Amino acid sequence: MQKSIVFIIVLVFSITLNAQDNSAQNDVKLVIDTFFEGLHKGDSTLMASTLHKDIKIQTTSSMRGSNGLLQTDSRTKLLTAIANKNPEHVYLEKLLSYDIKIDGNIASVWTPYEFYFNSNFSHCGANSFQLFKDNSKWKIIYLVDMRRRNNCQALKEKK
Repeated sequence: MQKSIVFIIVLVFSITLNAQDNSAQNDVKLVIDTFFEGLHKGDSTLMASTLHKDIKIQTTSSMRGSNGLLQTDSRTKLLTAIANKNPEHVYLEKLLSYDIKIDGNIASVWTPYEFYFNSNFSHCGANSFQLFKDNSKWKIIYLVDMRRRNNCQALKEKK
């Protein structure tokens, strides 16, 4: 009887912890989804709601004409580009998966993707987001992405 009670207590405790983990993961995923909703709609205000004021944004590319070096952009530059996007241009970044890791008030999210411009495939790659939870709100504090045109099918196969 005593073993059964201990088992039930452990089971309830593990279910509670798992539910809390799922809730935190859902909260982090929602921030990423909101970021991309803003990108797709061309809504810089919506995107800004996901970004920490001191975010660091970087990108690297192996596409032709790029130098393959790490390039750094500012929050202002990103949001201005989205705000000034030609309304006839349609961006669609299709996330292939989410790998979310959380410890306390920090989270890491890895999202392989395919990018389409005006419904045409442009490139693929991966995003790496770092988030910080401050005053119960998750904000993106670091974003780095990789862009390429080669080996994009491999992303789908790894999915």
